[in-house]
Amino acid sequence: MNMPKIKLGVLPTVREIFSFPAAIEYKEKIYEALKAFDCEVVDIEDCAPNGVLNFNMHREAYAVIEKFKKAGIDAIFAPHCSFGAEDQTAQICRALNVPVLLYGPRDEGPDATGMRLRDSQCGLFATGKVLRRHDVPFSYMTNCAVESDLFKATVDKFLRVAAVVKVARNIRVLQIGPRPNEFLSVMVNESELLEKFNVRVFPIPLPELEEKVLKRAKEDDEAMQKACAYFRGNFKGQGGSDEEVIRKFAALKVTILDYAEEFNCNCAAIMCWDAFSVPLGIVPCAVNAMLSEEGFPGSCETDILASISALMLQAATGNTLPHFLADVTIRHPEDDNTELLWHCGPFPKAFAENPDDCLIRNSWTGAPSCGNCYWECKKGPVTVCRFDGDHGEYSLFIGEGESVKGPKSMGTYVWFKVDDWAKWEHKLVQGPYIHHVAGTYMHVADVLYEACRYIPGLKPDPASPSAEELEKSWRG
Repeated sequence: MNMPKIKLGVLPTVREIFSFPAAIEYKEKIYEALKAFDCEVVDIEDCAPNGVLNFNMHREAYAVIEKFKKAGIDAIFAPHCSFGAEDQTAQICRALNVPVLLYGPRDEGPDATGMRLRDSQCGLFATGKVLRRHDVPFSYMTNCAVESDLFKATVDKFLRVAAVVKVARNIRVLQIGPRPNEFLSVMVNESELLEKFNVRVFPIPLPELEEKVLKRAKEDDEAMQKACAYFRGNFKGQGGSDEEVIRKFAALKVTILDYAEEFNCNCAAIMCWDAFSVPLGIVPCAVNAMLSEEGFPGSCETDILASISALMLQAATGNTLPHFLADVTIRHPEDDNTELLWHCGPFPKAFAENPDDCLIRNSWTGAPSCGNCYWECKKGPVTVCRFDGDHGEYSLFIGEGESVKGPKSMGTYVWFKVDDWAKWEHKLVQGPYIHHVAGTYMHVADVLYEACRYIPGLKPDPASPSAEELEKSWRG
């Protein structure tokens, strides 16, 4: 996965009645600490004297707005190096409409004369109020030392929040074919998604796709060569040995990405049932596995909301990990709090327990079409989520657990252990969710929960950890 870095606008502010040298010292400490993070820092050194905004700097604030807009920043980090400038901070944050992290370095005690040097914490209370008056949502870091573990953990999480918000504001779905007739559960209100979340959907008729795939399979350009080599080198069974099948897989993968480039799409939802498989002689499960490895969601059964879920989830890892898309199927025969997450293939090979034994062969249903994947996924921390809604209201189901050992299953699968499965089951059934979820191998529920603060119309709906526990995780 090769995603662009988050551009972080840094907005240090001060109040002149406090020690200016002390404030500048902390500004420099903060910039030095930010070098440890994988982000592009945009400073204000050329917008205000000494690179800090004071409470009386109005023209300078407009210069900052212009610079941040021109740079295309994705988020603002607003450290109060002393009491700070609440007016300028709120003006700038409102104008940019990006996630905001409010912070002040923990204050020293009074000096020998009883004077206080900075009063950063005091200014944070004022700025929080003024941001609210400007209807600016913001995240808050507990008043802590720049050198603390809490500083490192909070900045890291906030950058991942910014990544979720960035992708959530720019979702473009390639819809390949209609939903299966039997799957009313994956119906979406396309106009509502556009109106509420700026989600664009680009429908592609199946006959058009099939024609392009069959034509592409006869070609031998660089994209086809790379895709064929991937299938030959990474999978056993027909998916790694039958040349005709391999070329069809490669052609489908390349054609989907050709369409994605044409319409600037970052995910797809694919009609994967008989209407798809009969003309081509393959099912797209293995191709979905390959696409997921590259961070491009390709959901089964034309589940547009599953692909949206996957985009948000992998962004919550900082786009360092891909995703899997799974059916929530059955409980473990011996453990009431463990559930089987399964599907025909949209699990990346990177998550396989034994990557050298990944198998692609004919459908587990007995259909002659090749393309179903067969491997168990590894053990480790797992987060799942589901973006969904009905009657005009949308929420993001969020939950964490662990991948554990369980009985063998066909397809791609992981046994997922949580704290209280009955609670999860009731929440999923009573909605507005279905049996499809996105998952990844990192605990990122706190990031997804916080990201909802910046996505109007989307309510976080955590199972476990609870909302109270997730909010506590941000306090340190």
